[in-house]
Amino acid sequence: MKLKSIETFCNQHVGFVRVTAEDGSTGWGQVSTYHSDITCMVLHRQVARWILGRDTTDLDDLLDFVTEREHKFPGSYLRRAMAGVDTAIWDLRGKQASKPVASLLGGAPGPVRTYASSMKRDITPADEADRLKALRDKHGFDAFKVRAGAEVGRNQDEWPGRTEEIITTMRREMGDGVDLLIDGNSCYTPQRAIEVGHMLQAHGFCHFEEPCPYWELEQTKQVTDALSLDVTGGEQDCDIPTWKRMIDMRAVDIVQPDILYLGGINRTLRICRMAEQAGLPATPHCANLSLVTLFTMHLLRAIPNAGKYLEFSIEGADYYPWQEGLYVETPYQIENGHATVSDRPGWGIEIDPEWLARSKYQSSAL
Repeated sequence: MKLKSIETFCNQHVGFVRVTAEDGSTGWGQVSTYHSDITCMVLHRQVARWILGRDTTDLDDLLDFVTEREHKFPGSYLRRAMAGVDTAIWDLRGKQASKPVASLLGGAPGPVRTYASSMKRDITPADEADRLKALRDKHGFDAFKVRAGAEVGRNQDEWPGRTEEIITTMRREMGDGVDLLIDGNSCYTPQRAIEVGHMLQAHGFCHFEEPCPYWELEQTKQVTDALSLDVTGGEQDCDIPTWKRMIDMRAVDIVQPDILYLGGINRTLRICRMAEQAGLPATPHCANLSLVTLFTMHLLRAIPNAGKYLEFSIEGADYYPWQEGLYVETPYQIENGHATVSDRPGWGIEIDPEWLARSKYQSSAL
């Protein structure tokens, strides 16, 4: 199968991709969120030219070809752009086969356990606990992630004492029957991360995400080796050799690739297979309700080393106003703490025509 056109529809925050094959069949994907207008420019200038008119059957090889042709630009924007084409091709394949992507990947549609993922640091621990309890009662969540420290905070807290307070408050208010996770977002030195980790262990937390600057793998490994709870990371990493080093050195206990930061489903599958061979589970990062969470749902229904749950952002229009109005029908309904992968072909989603009409449009074609 060869593509004859690649179209993008974007604003600053999110960008959708439509691919059209030579036979006229189409598929929808998405570049990564955040500065998506720039990513779409990269897609048309540095990705489309190497994909249009070439056989997409071996998608791994085709994506490697793009990487090789653009070898002077090995960074994040190229991967985020590649992800838009990759995910659109998977949707096209699913529609051609009349199967959901999860089935094409070797899995099946069905439920996925979720954890309610808070993005907020400017919230008091008491208020955080109140909103998480309300979500527990309404949607049946039984796992929750909160934030510690300041983002890339050089060992500083969001305000003095917040980390200690949120650790104790969450366990006291949420009770013993839930899983508690926490994200440091690259805040700490190894020494401070280990101190925080011991507090987390004392209060029954099970997951400590990105405790040290994510690019300092040796620092993260110090924390992993010192603690018994799971130390996790990898969301920012888009370079496959870095992933190999991270897994080989056991820098983390759980890998967290982001499908759209990394370059799409195919490149994420490579990381999941590396992790599987090393005996590590994968709990991918998907921190908003663009299509990245839907892509991750399908992936988790298929890979043998899927982690315990799907990250599910609890933030709405006050935090992510650009999430509003993306779909004709939302794919994100939580019942009894689970999301559901439908049996609709491809990703099973339709982008809202009104959103598309307001977006910036670009096209690359043969």
